[in-house]
Amino acid sequence: MHSPFEKGGEGIRSCSCSSRHHTHRDPRHALHPLTSVADLTAAVLRGDYGPDPESLHAVGAFWVRQSTQFPGTDTKYRNYYLVLRVESGFGGCCVERDQLDSVIAEELSGSSVAQLLRDERTPVRIAALDAYLSLTRPHREAAQAQVFMLPHGTPLQRAKARDQAIAGLLDIAPGMRVGLIGVVNPLVDAIRARGGICLPCDFNMQRTADGTEVARDMAPVLAQADLVIATGMTLSNGSFDEILAAVRLRDIPLIVYAQTGSAIVPQFLGHGVAAVSAEPFPFSQFSADPTPIHLYRDAGADARAAA
Repeated sequence: MHSPFEKGGEGIRSCSCSSRHHTHRDPRHALHPLTSVADLTAAVLRGDYGPDPESLHAVGAFWVRQSTQFPGTDTKYRNYYLVLRVESGFGGCCVERDQLDSVIAEELSGSSVAQLLRDERTPVRIAALDAYLSLTRPHREAAQAQVFMLPHGTPLQRAKARDQAIAGLLDIAPGMRVGLIGVVNPLVDAIRARGGICLPCDFNMQRTADGTEVARDMAPVLAQADLVIATGMTLSNGSFDEILAAVRLRDIPLIVYAQTGSAIVPQFLGHGVAAVSAEPFPFSQFSADPTPIHLYRDAGADARAAA
């Protein structure tokens, strides 16, 4: 199972990338809404989001293997990350244990972003897309983003603070069924503290800390939920598009808490995603000092959730 931490003018926008200045179409004003990660990737390759990806390169590639187990618990969270650096931008993708070999970190540096965006391996494409967008669409310049500082403290204290912020992104009314795709126990607690009924789903967990059975198949969860909260890891395992299609079809809100793809998911605000907790690399578990997460809300999402 994975970490409690994981998981301009109208139509014209100017973006600065490593002191180079680029003017390009703002994709938020595109005629066709984003419906998939492939749509977004194609737009980036066209140059809709900034400089030509062929002109940018991954100057650094990292493989991170990490585990977490809180005192007094028998749950061990295991995380494996591919991280790419493109100029001043970082992109991260959390993967399953056997999804990639760690030697990949030695292979990818020096590759153009365009080459990486066309790689046959999904996590490589996601990490490259995240790095590109963290460079061209930094959270610090996003008008919709609110900075929330995680406090100095222990891993559990910081995880609880983050998950309370995630659960507070949209109003959870008492009795509301909240589908949780990618289970972290502090987030289960935060949902229940607001009166929500948690419907947990995870490939790598059988029961939550309080003994609630965890579903492996997300289809029933997506069919029953009034609101869905999903991990950014759905990008790396390929299920994000399916979740996005389901919530759009049922017109229910989707919140994504993202270490993986923290710069990717905000691009889907208003295209099926109602709110995002974006946590860029370096992730909160690598520090005890105050670190930022960036909270996004789609205008009108609360109204739709309450309808």
